[in-house]
Amino acid sequence: MTARKSTRPPSAPKPKAKKADAAPRLIAENRKARFDFYIEDQIEAGLALQGWEVKSMREAKANLKESYAIFRNDEAWLIGAHITPLTSASTHVEANPVRMRKLLLHRREIDRLKGAVERDGYTLVPLAIHWVNGRAKVTLGLAKGKNVRDKRDSIKDRDWQRQKGRVLRRG
Repeated sequence: MTARKSTRPPSAPKPKAKKADAAPRLIAENRKARFDFYIEDQIEAGLALQGWEVKSMREAKANLKESYAIFRNDEAWLIGAHITPLTSASTHVEANPVRMRKLLLHRREIDRLKGAVERDGYTLVPLAIHWVNGRAKVTLGLAKGKNVRDKRDSIKDRDWQRQKGRVLRRG
């Protein structure tokens, strides 16, 4: 049996493989979560969505303000996330913009997060929704709440960083 010869000359560069959508594209971000909570750990979870929700998310019609995750029947659920239905989407489906959406996690991840939430007093807060390889993913943060004093410190630090940047730019 003889080896097949390549039709490409040896000096020619190899053709590049087509890249999949590997870089996450942001759909929605919960910026207030980082102000209201200390984020201890982050985990990425899949989302079980309906067709009209996927179309709306492609148009970036999602909002994570006042949303959180809970555990029911050993499953994780996203509550309070608002996905605005498109007017051109399906007419035979009743669109509920704030329905509970199932979070897709491995059993060991659910057990670890559930233990932290129930025993240690943490909260599961969605930080962002983004696309990874054509699938919608949610970045969840294992968070502890800040008190008013901590928030004032965050504001002072942010203002100081802004002033420092202005001074450095001016020279």
